[in-house]
Amino acid sequence: MRSFSRLLLRLAGWKIVGEIPEHIKKCVILAAPHTSSRDFIIGRLAYYVLNVSVKFLIKKESFQGLFGILLKHMGGIPVDRSRSTNLVEQVTRLFQKASQLNVVIAPEGTRKLQKTWKKGFYYIALRANVPIVMGFLDYAKKEAGFGPILNPSGDFDKDFAEITAFYEQKTARYPENFNLSPQNRSPKPK
Repeated sequence: MRSFSRLLLRLAGWKIVGEIPEHIKKCVILAAPHTSSRDFIIGRLAYYVLNVSVKFLIKKESFQGLFGILLKHMGGIPVDRSRSTNLVEQVTRLFQKASQLNVVIAPEGTRKLQKTWKKGFYYIALRANVPIVMGFLDYAKKEAGFGPILNPSGDFDKDFAEITAFYEQKTARYPENFNLSPQNRSPKPK
């Protein structure tokens, strides 16, 4: 998959920047901006190229039939968004049991415009005592990759300001659906 993924990204004009340092064996990887189903495809290809094993949270409705089998094989973890399932605790336990685990989370929770980001990614990282890696796609530059690494301090507002400052510089496929795009700024996390 690695060579094939590299070829597909190259043909589409995408390049990969940054990396997760080798000493980081467990982390929460943010996937933002997330405004298109294409984001998943480009991101997954990038992980194959970088040889980074990941699990990712995705709505349970996507796990139907053969596509669901494929998603599970690629690292998908179904999430029931219709009710509270204590997802933070569930994912924290996954980190506690694993010797190596990278969990990709789209903090926007959906491809539609969300005025706020969900805080679950932060509390998972804080409780599991793992860093947050700022994964991104930038459609203006056609770059996929990893930015800064944040060790959650417990001061959400301070840490979220750092996260926001990084992602405000990224261009979504559909900027009107990304709350940190210039026309939509002023996110307030839930």
